[in-house]
Amino acid sequence: MADPQINPVLQGVLDRLARDAAGLSDPWWVFGSAGMALVGAPGLSPPDVDLIVSERDAAALIGLWNAQRAEAAPSPLFRSKVFARASIAALPIEIMAGFESFSAGAWTPVAPATRIAIPWNGARLYAPDAAEQAAICRRFGRPKDLARVALLEALI
Repeated sequence: MADPQINPVLQGVLDRLARDAAGLSDPWWVFGSAGMALVGAPGLSPPDVDLIVSERDAAALIGLWNAQRAEAAPSPLFRSKVFARASIAALPIEIMAGFESFSAGAWTPVAPATRIAIPWNGARLYAPDAAEQAAICRRFGRPKDLARVALLEALI
């Protein structure tokens, strides 16, 4: 695995996340551009940190961080059973449980099969591996996702 490509702002958010998520009960993943940066994709400056968790762990984090539970903006491509935004660090953390995407005419769960443990200041962060993140980007199909496929495939 390549070294994480983390800017100082993202580092501070991940420091907090690693500390607070250490006690979660179920598997969880840093996702999106922050997850890509964790597995070594260069040149990304995530505007937020996406976190995929179980409903149980979403409830725990929402309480711990006093996160604002909200309806995600209506989207023909994405939906989430639980969606909350935590403003506990320099970048917002978006907590998602029951996250799904619409592709090939159906809603399907976004539930990563891979879970890479990234050592982080005495704790661990988790992200899908680069190959799975590339496959998810293809599945999402948006121009910004497709543009990131080559960055991820270069890491495989």
